[in-house]
Amino acid sequence: MEIIERYRRSLKRRNCSGCTIKNYMNRIGHFTSWLRVPLQNVTRRDMGTYIDRLQKTGRTAATIASHLHTLHLFFDYLIDEEMIPMENPVSRIRIRLPKPLPRYLKDDEVDRLFSVITDLRDKAIFTLMLRSGLRVEEVAHLTRDAIEYRKRQIFVANGKGAKDRVVYLSDDARSALEAYMAQRTSKTKALFLVQKGPFTGTRISVRGIQKRIEYYSQKAGLPVSCHRLRHTFATQLLNADAGLASIQDLLGHEHITTTQRYCRVANTKVRQDYHTAMELVLQKTLEKRPVGRRDIHLAEDHDERRREWRVVQRTTRS
Repeated sequence: MEIIERYRRSLKRRNCSGCTIKNYMNRIGHFTSWLRVPLQNVTRRDMGTYIDRLQKTGRTAATIASHLHTLHLFFDYLIDEEMIPMENPVSRIRIRLPKPLPRYLKDDEVDRLFSVITDLRDKAIFTLMLRSGLRVEEVAHLTRDAIEYRKRQIFVANGKGAKDRVVYLSDDARSALEAYMAQRTSKTKALFLVQKGPFTGTRISVRGIQKRIEYYSQKAGLPVSCHRLRHTFATQLLNADAGLASIQDLLGHEHITTTQRYCRVANTKVRQDYHTAMELVLQKTLEKRPVGRRDIHLAEDHDERRREWRVVQRTTRS
């Protein structure tokens, strides 16, 4: 349809990324191929029927919400730019989304995963994700000149939301990168390349990286994804007392509320603060009470819990 092509060009003029434009066009194409009435005649009831169809085909709530968001913007364009006299049929339609906690890998699971990654390129890719918090798209589009080994930092150009940012290299990430580059012979500008098949020497794709983590996930017997490595990075920093604003900058989150989700995930500092504070609370409570048989038992129980907690702390530190 010519009108859809004009919308595609308008997205390009607004400097939307190629990935965004592709996703928008796919969703709009999916909708218009289902639609049996002209666009200007679409009603809220039609949208409800479309949502029912998406649900029956097994789409998740998040996927359906993405479709609706795309169509909402598309109908806004039709009304504002194409001057079609109609109400936006997607307005006031809301999909309630679940808010699951970000899942992360525990330390022993990280060790288990990397024990099965022997390829130097793959080890460098996934160490970067774990230690620098990079998204899979950001890793796939890295160039050799984005790495500053002396400053131990990486310049991430045109990340999510078309934003640039700087992330940093840990010692093991730097070593993994140097080991990979030492055995690489190609002078291609792209950092991570395809190593086998007809596309050898070209930039590895996002799907190519995802396939590699799926392979290692199965080999290690762990539920791992590229984004779970990013969640692990954020959780580890939080538990090491890194500031929330610093984590936000490193992850490239636009809103601090996105980063705050990690405060709800296995925050060992919160657990330690709770037990430390509760010790003081119980101690003050016992000091104010007259000593009786029941208080002696409470004090004994409190002392026992304190000893157990100290053992846990020593075990955690070791």
